[in-house]
Amino acid sequence: MIVCGDDALAARLAAELHEVYRERVTLVVPPAPGADGAPTVSPGRARAAALLRRVTAAVTRPASPADPEDSGVFARRLDDTSGEIRLPIEELTAPEATEEVLRRAGTEQATALALVYEDDEANIRVALAARRLNPRLRLVIRLYNRKLGDHLARLLDQAAAVTLPEGDHAGADAATTVLSDADTAAPALAATAIAGTSKIVETDGLLLRAVERTPPGPGEIAHPGLCTLALLSSTTNDPAGDEGSDNSGARAPQLLPDDETVAAATGRGTMVLETVTHSGARPTRNVSPAARLAEIFSRRLRWALFAVLVAVFGLAVTALFTTGDEPLHATYLIVLDLFSINEPAIGQPVSRQVLQLLSGLVGLALLPILVAGALEALGAFRGSSALRRPPRGLSGHVVLLGLGKIGTRVLDRLKELDIPVVCVEEDPDARGVALARRLRVPVVLGDVTQEGVLEAAKVERAGALLALTSSDTTNLEAALYARTIRPDLRVALRLYDDDFATAVYRTLRTAHPNALTRSRSVSSLAAPAFAGAMMGRQILGAMPVERRVLLFAAIEVEGHAEFEDRTVAEANRPGAWRVIALDTTAPADRHADLTGRSSDEDRGGPARLLWELHPGYVLRPQDRVVVAATRRGLAELLGRHRPTPGPRRQRAPGTAS
Repeated sequence: MIVCGDDALAARLAAELHEVYRERVTLVVPPAPGADGAPTVSPGRARAAALLRRVTAAVTRPASPADPEDSGVFARRLDDTSGEIRLPIEELTAPEATEEVLRRAGTEQATALALVYEDDEANIRVALAARRLNPRLRLVIRLYNRKLGDHLARLLDQAAAVTLPEGDHAGADAATTVLSDADTAAPALAATAIAGTSKIVETDGLLLRAVERTPPGPGEIAHPGLCTLALLSSTTNDPAGDEGSDNSGARAPQLLPDDETVAAATGRGTMVLETVTHSGARPTRNVSPAARLAEIFSRRLRWALFAVLVAVFGLAVTALFTTGDEPLHATYLIVLDLFSINEPAIGQPVSRQVLQLLSGLVGLALLPILVAGALEALGAFRGSSALRRPPRGLSGHVVLLGLGKIGTRVLDRLKELDIPVVCVEEDPDARGVALARRLRVPVVLGDVTQEGVLEAAKVERAGALLALTSSDTTNLEAALYARTIRPDLRVALRLYDDDFATAVYRTLRTAHPNALTRSRSVSSLAAPAFAGAMMGRQILGAMPVERRVLLFAAIEVEGHAEFEDRTVAEANRPGAWRVIALDTTAPADRHADLTGRSSDEDRGGPARLLWELHPGYVLRPQDRVVVAATRRGLAELLGRHRPTPGPRRQRAPGTAS
């Protein structure tokens, strides 16, 4: 496996492949800041590079029984009882991944290549070169632009199909997967900011929804949902638990427990799988022309214009009956009188003169209405291009700090959930400012660390603070300042460093025991999905459980001795994986994608999944199942270093399954 990148995601991804999946990894990184030939970088990039070096040094050091156990989460090593020799991660330093660098990294013999540079253009350029070097290479590309990513994936897959000889199926798994760390982490970050909001895994229409349940009180019975995914660190006496830290003791979250463990864990919070649906496409608003006019012109102005039109209609009808003129000509004369451009009705009947005077009065009333309409339209168009300010009575909203790549995706996610948001951004040209303007979300421009900025966002009446800037110190300073304004404010921080996150969590918990504090790392949330794509498996998504991760994958039973001819109860392994659904679609009608999205439009639809499986159902080789697994469990289940399974269940001939 080859990983090319220039930030913390590259190091975490390499560690994920090495420590969890036990793969040989080559990490291609730029020179350290200040080294000979290293380009000048911004302070933020320098901090990310320093973190990358520190994490890389932890995972590239050869394992030795004499080495003390590091405190960093990525320095911990799996116990290897098989006697297998595990090589350290090989690091290759290069300013950019040119074709020569790719050759030196072994691209022509590699199984998979991940391109996780922050620059989309750099990832595209390297992907095109890598596909020329090795048509059978599995590519995982980090791109923020979704539409461009779809086009690039089709182009690279087509290039591989053309390059490979006809009938050569060895490169069938040489697929191109385009992922975005922002899209991967946004649902978890949005859910963290909202108490009681469900955790969601969404993959092209398939929606897996889980919810955290507080510990049941005396005499209460916890609702199990479809299945219990985890026992949380929260208890009846400590509702927050150790969620913000990486505590590995008895209070740490316990993933995929068996039924007996769940029954025995009284007074402990749980996370249960509650709802599973096919969400389909994102709903769009069909706005009628009348609704669009209502957004431009005020209600009072519309009523005034309606009254003028009624008066004109009444005058036209009166003229029709009093003068005996044709309807069209009578209306024409009334309109001329309305705009005072008709000849005076001297010497004409009294009725005609009275109608002309009344028409002139209505015309005088119409003139200010037209001027007011023009001013309101001008103000509406100017307001659409300006940033909105937080309304006076706003309360219970989420204050979102930072509108970069991550903040933009989280803002989009919060608006999908109809959560009121107020954004704070220092740069008026930031990526998410245009989205906030289009969604009519209030934005406060200013440095969040300056006094008065958070007050302008009405943080004293907010429900939560979500700090997603690229600076750990800025996020921490904003959280501390917000707590001085409102001590019980719910705070979620984006922090790169796990050790720093643990220290921050413990300090804030000690200072504010009655307030909820959460910490999240975007690279930690995204790394499992990228690693799963590099393994060439159908990884549906990752769901955070405090600072740990659960993975969801679709697996063919055939070839997996852990599943074949075993009941669902026998196939489950507590703490490692659990079968949660069965694909009931006929094998001939299945797509590689569970959602049924394929270039062949006339074949079937989304997979028909059965979620409440009987524990006694015997899994057949032709079955496909959806499993929830820990990172280590999925590595054992799908990796190349799987342990030898126990004896299979022997099914009697003719037994129905």
